[in-house]
Amino acid sequence: MISIDVPGFGRMKLEHLVLDYNGTIAFDGNLIDGVAEMLQELSSSLSIHVLTADTFGTVTETLAGTACTVVVLPQHEQDIGKRDYVSSIGPERTVSIGNGRNDSLMLNLSRLGIAVILEEGAAVNTIQSADVICPDILSALNLLKHPLRLVATLRT
Repeated sequence: MISIDVPGFGRMKLEHLVLDYNGTIAFDGNLIDGVAEMLQELSSSLSIHVLTADTFGTVTETLAGTACTVVVLPQHEQDIGKRDYVSSIGPERTVSIGNGRNDSLMLNLSRLGIAVILEEGAAVNTIQSADVICPDILSALNLLKHPLRLVATLRT
């Protein structure tokens, strides 16, 4: 668990990290360099979940051996599927990271929502649903490794 007290934002007791795959931790189906190592490190504090439609068909092979739960969602209504998944594990204990339009509902529901902007860009509604926006996934994951950075960003 990661516990963070942010003045004006409240105490966060985060137990789950929910990640979108393509556009967030992978680009064109390939895991971004450094992500596997970072997830392994964070897995000692957080239960990691990767939600995806697996557009490129690579998620199972790419994340084999990584300490995470992979959930392949149906092609339709992924935004609802992601939201419902977060709801089932406890949104008040969840940090979600994504970039796509189908990530907006899970970021909004989660205690902490982080949008990332990589080569694919990020959907405007997802950016508006996020508490924090990062330029890339490693920056976003580093916020969880160094929670005082979140305090500096989110405090009032």
